[in-house]
Amino acid sequence: MKCIKHLLVIAVILSCSFTTYSQNDTEDEKLSLDEGSLDNQFEYIITRSNNYQDFKVIKKDWLYKLKAHTIDSLKAVRKDLADTKILVDTQAKEISDLKASLESTKTNLENTRSEKDNISLFGIQMGKGSYKAIMWVIIACLLILLGIFIYKFKNSNDITRIAKKNLTDIEEEFEEHRKTAVEREQKVRRQLQDEINKQKTTKGSK
Repeated sequence: MKCIKHLLVIAVILSCSFTTYSQNDTEDEKLSLDEGSLDNQFEYIITRSNNYQDFKVIKKDWLYKLKAHTIDSLKAVRKDLADTKILVDTQAKEISDLKASLESTKTNLENTRSEKDNISLFGIQMGKGSYKAIMWVIIACLLILLGIFIYKFKNSNDITRIAKKNLTDIEEEFEEHRKTAVEREQKVRRQLQDEINKQKTTKGSK
């Protein structure tokens, strides 16, 4: 009697399975345990498994195969995560290096702009406007000093010319005075000689 019940149960299960297979035959053709995603493989097992009351009867080989595929998928996912982490770390380092390079470039640019806008005068950094103002002040001072030098040189030249003229006049006056003195001396000598001669003549006549 028990054998008959078991046979009837098996017959019902087989008939239900056959009905299920016939209804989902088109969908099962798209599902596979060896290909596709894990979702499709789970769907394949759920669809192709036998029904027994509220349970699904699944072949052990299918479970082992699904387990192997799941482990392989997890390994692949972990590998992808590790590769992604390496890639992220590499990109983060590259970004950090780029930021450092950008900061260095900004600093160099600021220094270049500062050197371009400023000029060193006697070791002091100053703006171009201040530098130009100082240079114009220096040029103005030099021009003023040049004008003073030219004025003094001209004045000295005039003084020298006047002094030479006065010296020439003095020399002429001295020469004229000398001639007058010589003439006077000669006249006095002649008078003295005449007086001497006169005295000699007087003595001789006595």
